[in-house]
Amino acid sequence: MSTAMNFSTKSFTPRPPDKGAFPLDHFGECSAFKERFMECLHHSGYESAACRQSAMAYLECRMDRQLMANEPLEKLGFKDLINEKSEEKPEKL
Repeated sequence: MSTAMNFSTKSFTPRPPDKGAFPLDHFGECSAFKERFMECLHHSGYESAACRQSAMAYLECRMDRQLMANEPLEKLGFKDLINEKSEEKPEKL
């Protein structure tokens, strides 16, 4: 009796990432936003929750320049920050 396992019976089928592929920022169009986010992470002890405003600005930059697919910010987890923004805007009379 053979104790060797035969792994060839299962085949691996690669699949793309859930959000798809997105181009790299070769021209540095959003590098200022990225640097602000990285500085925030450094100053906050790499606590990402403290840098959500910077993360949101970076993702908005990437979407504006077609460096990633446009997604509603609510779907990316920034619903609470969007609500804060709308509350800060004064109402027009």
